[in-house]
Order: sequence, then structure tokens, then C-alpha cells
Amino acid sequence: MADSKTKSGNNPGNISELKIKQIEDEVASSYLLVDIGANLTNSKYSRDLDSVVERAKDAGVKKIMVTGASVQCSKEALRLTRLYPGMLYSSAGIHPHDAKTWTDDCYDTIKELASNPECVAIGECGLDFNRNFSPQDVQMEVFEKQVQLACEVGKPLFLHERDAHDDMVRILGKFKDRMPPAVLHCFTGTSAQALKYLEMGLYIGLTGFLWKDKSDDGVRSILEKGLIPLDRLLIETDAPFMYPNVRGSKIPANIKQALSDRSLSFLNRYCTFQRNEPCALPVIVEMIAAYMKRPVEEVAMATTINAIKLFGFS
Repeated sequence: MADSKTKSGNNPGNISELKIKQIEDEVASSYLLVDIGANLTNSKYSRDLDSVVERAKDAGVKKIMVTGASVQCSKEALRLTRLYPGMLYSSAGIHPHDAKTWTDDCYDTIKELASNPECVAIGECGLDFNRNFSPQDVQMEVFEKQVQLACEVGKPLFLHERDAHDDMVRILGKFKDRMPPAVLHCFTGTSAQALKYLEMGLYIGLTGFLWKDKSDDGVRSILEKGLIPLDRLLIETDAPFMYPNVRGSKIPANIKQALSDRSLSFLNRYCTFQRNEPCALPVIVEMIAAYMKRPVEEVAMATTINAIKLFGFS
């Protein structure tokens, strides 16, 4: 808080004490966050990406990793990093849904994309046996090739897994002595699965999926039990997906009460089921902190430090 001297020449802009207090309050209520997964190459952002990025900054999101889910998507993600230097970073890989598109040229193309400093991870890659848009045997073959590539270039893995835990563990286990750091993005599994991934040294990425999880052994329970150490936790919006519907009846009243007006203002004004945005990240970190019964500032800072450590953000 400024003292009475601020009214004089020590305040070159002649800002009132009330205004200074408002600025201080705004800074104090804004977190320093990193969104480790946002699909900003999605066509839903084609008309107003500048505004989306600015809103993220205003909400306290300082870095965003744009997810590469196919060769073309990975190229576009890298292009976006050049438009927003220091704010956007990218990954390069092929999502399990698109594993059937893999050709002999993909390995070298992804490797070339990963040679750029703005590309900080290999992925989104992994296994999805829930929807099986690509045959399971093809998914496993393509996933293993991308793990091999990550080992070769020494960049972290951005992993996707749905209903394929055992095969994910088996494939990653083949590379345990040389595998780079990795994050299990948008985790939605069980306590036992989370503990296994943590035992393997993986980070756990959480999204707004929290709002609809009602299982006895899902993400909410994992947070309430304190099973994910703060130094292994990362946060993401997975925008435009995973909109956190904080008005939902499945969210306990004490969790809703923990959400700040400032964070809710970004979510309610700019995000919908049809298009989530990175500016929703403050609400997600507040939900996580509430379930963990930890101060939100502590969780925000820990996840930011983890992201910088994992991806080497400047």
C-alpha cells in the first residue's frame, strides 16, 4: 500500500491512492500460470486468436503449450509460436486417433519440428482404446516410435492414455533407462493408475474434467487423498475441450465457494461447452487447490515451476 507521500512528486503519474490499491489488489489476485495443453490450432480460434491470447494473459496465464496432434497440426502449432514469441510454445507428434495416418516420413518430419527451440515436447502421442479411431496394434506401433524419437532428441513426452493403462506402462517400460521426462496429459484414471505413473516418474496433468468426475476412485478422490505430490502436478485447459462447468450439480458447495469472482468472470464471460479457452485456467487451479485443501497460490506456483522445469520455458 502506498503511503501519503505517493500523492506528491514520488508518484509521477499522479495516481490516486485508491487506484494504486486497485492495482495492488488485481496483481495479488492474479496467479502466474502455465497452460501445458491448449489446442489453439483448432478452427474454433481461427477468427480471434489474438483476443484469446490476450485474455489468457489478463487471466494470469504466462505460457501456453500449443498441442501438436498430427503432422499438419504440429507444423501449425510451431507457426503460432512465431506469432506469439515467449508466450506460445508447441509440441510435435501424432495423436493415437490419427495413428493410422503415420507414414515412413513422419519420424523425420516430427524430428525436424522438434529441432526448433519453440517446440518443447514430443506428442500428443499415446494410446486411446476407448474410441479406437485407429486400430490398437497401429496405435501401439506408432506410439513406440514416438517414444523412441523423444529418447533420440531428448525432449519431454506429452502423453495421452484412455483405457490403455497396461499397454502404456508396458511400452514406456521398454525405455525406462533412457526415457526423457513425461507428463500424462488430461489424466482421468484411478488411484492405482496415478500411483503407477508417479512411480515411473511421470507428471500428472489435470484439466476441467474435475467438474464432472463423480467416481469413488477418480481424480477428485486422488486429490482429496493427496496422492499427487505438488512437485508432480501440472495444469491445462485442453481448450477448446474440457470446459469446467462450475455451475454443475456434481461440484460440492465448498468447492464452488472456493472459486474467486475474478476467475469466474473470465470463465463465464468467454468460455462455453462449445469453446473453452486458456483464460479458464485460474478456475481449474482453484478447483484443484480446493480439493487438495491447499492454498491456491501454493498450487499455482508449484505447477508453474514444474512446467518451467519440465519443458524448459524461458
